[in-house]
Amino acid sequence: MSSDTFWSAIALVLVIEGLLPLLSPGRWRRAFSQLLQLRDGQLRFFGLCSIVLGLMLLWISG
Repeated sequence: MSSDTFWSAIALVLVIEGLLPLLSPGRWRRAFSQLLQLRDGQLRFFGLCSIVLGLMLLWISG
């Protein structure tokens, strides 16, 4: 993977993550406050699911 591809992927993540606070800040704030109430194990599980889904999408698209 070239460094251009890596930085493009990081930029795309930032754009996607910035959409919800831009379009619906109240909903984003509520969702974020709910995330803060989760236990560490629950957050780790969601993080693991996100990683697995991302890797599967990379594998399918590549």
